[in-house]
Amino acid sequence: MVQHITSHSNEQIKAIGALKDKKRRRETGLFLAEGLRICTEAVEAGRTPRTIAFAAETEGHPVVARLIAAVEGGGGTAIATTRDILHKLTGKDNPQAVLGVFKAWDTQLRNVDRFASPRWLVAEGLKDPGNLGTMLRTCDATGAGGLILLDASCDPFSVEAVRASMGAVFTQAIVQAEGPAFLDWLRDGPGMLVGASLLTDTGYRDVAYAAPTFVFMGNEQSGLPPEYAGACDVLVKMPMLGKADSLNVAVSAAVLLYEVLAQQDALSSH
Repeated sequence: MVQHITSHSNEQIKAIGALKDKKRRRETGLFLAEGLRICTEAVEAGRTPRTIAFAAETEGHPVVARLIAAVEGGGGTAIATTRDILHKLTGKDNPQAVLGVFKAWDTQLRNVDRFASPRWLVAEGLKDPGNLGTMLRTCDATGAGGLILLDASCDPFSVEAVRASMGAVFTQAIVQAEGPAFLDWLRDGPGMLVGASLLTDTGYRDVAYAAPTFVFMGNEQSGLPPEYAGACDVLVKMPMLGKADSLNVAVSAAVLLYEVLAQQDALSSH
């Protein structure tokens, strides 16, 4: 049965709002996702919210009703509330009509099947959640296996990263690992590690990308550390014909993944 809550001081509302904090997400293993479409796509991907909070006036909407049924059918809680409370929970002036609370999943490297896709994206020391979310969207768009986050990268389950992923957080494998552990894992089987770097003369179109290819992006400011660049099978760069000396890391990742996709598709069609 749908609960109707209109008090900001309600303990359930306070618990949901606390998930904006990284420490609280780690303690509970829960995270937030905003929007009816994203929550619906999550259910379709097999990730049903533990709790949803939605604007009370939307309860009769057929898609909202189906989402409520899915949540309650999975033993979760559906909360009808006010736009003002949703604003408080999301921190947005114009909040989405639905907010979902999801259980985070295991992101350990041991769960990765490198053969699940011929291409993967790896990021070291990624700091911006917007870039992280965009890179997840790119993985989804290019049919990549997922995003492997190394070392002190930002939280893939933050509100900002989930929002920027536009639902791809629910369709892509997400891995969190230390760099040395990842390199050891990669050496245990086939896999081509391709690093994006300005310190090379090799163009990104001048390399044959063998499956599975792991496209390796460095930190937004400093790029790949020397020890990681040295571990790559090849370093590639994109031509910069204007005054800018580099592209945004998420844009660069998209360019490289689409090149890998194009080459691998061409090979498979012969």
